[in-house]
Amino acid sequence: MPQGGGSSGAANGGINTGEAHSARVYDYILGGKTHFPADREAADDLTSAWPKLPVSMRINRATMHRMGRWLAGEAGIRQFLDIGTGIPTEPNLHQVVQGIAPESRVVYVDNDPMVLEHARALLASSPQGRTSYIDADMRDPAAVLRSPELLATLDLSRPVAVTVIAMLQFVEDPSALLRELASALAPGSYVALTTATADITPDEVTEMARRYTERGVPMYLRTRAEVEGLLAGLELVEPGVVPMNRWHPDADAAEIPDTDVNMYAAVARVV
Repeated sequence: MPQGGGSSGAANGGINTGEAHSARVYDYILGGKTHFPADREAADDLTSAWPKLPVSMRINRATMHRMGRWLAGEAGIRQFLDIGTGIPTEPNLHQVVQGIAPESRVVYVDNDPMVLEHARALLASSPQGRTSYIDADMRDPAAVLRSPELLATLDLSRPVAVTVIAMLQFVEDPSALLRELASALAPGSYVALTTATADITPDEVTEMARRYTERGVPMYLRTRAEVEGLLAGLELVEPGVVPMNRWHPDADAAEIPDTDVNMYAAVARVV
């Protein structure tokens, strides 16, 4: 996950406890235990700007689960590369996809030392499959793609699903990053993403992003057209770029209003 700058409060092997970090803010709002006062203060401030933030974060997590099930089930993918993993919150991606196809292989990528401390939870693969963890910055996709851990776990000559969940809003210009990742993938691979927008609730979400940016975690909000542009050259899976509650909702799930979310979701196929 992108780091919030500065070094005050640094402790625990380089973990900066004095400034908010997106992974720990996310963990706190989801009810986790891996956070510090700065993260809780930031989360409370962001939620005061947009009270639906905790709801949207839970919907984002559920969207990742649906994407994983669709990719493993409907698309038949057995190899996964999860970019910007964050602090493990069960079920993790490997648990979702190996529940459908136990032989699935999953590589997790993050550059947060606190995620590294919890990486054992990401490595509890099914006996038939395999998981690995790469300590790398997603903004350097070449380093990710040449990692020995990745090359020992995934066969890039066969389809891979790359998942980038709730990460691109922390990258100023992710288009080159996605192009480089997609160009390394075999035809029949997929890119799945969720990313923040102000299209749905512009005033509240724009204010929330402003407060996050002021705390040293720049947050970039994108329109639907901009998200579609990030996936240019790939084949969008139906229903295209949509509010994440509308991406393949479970048939028996209660309807979720769009105003409960601040993120678009999309899956696209490499052709």
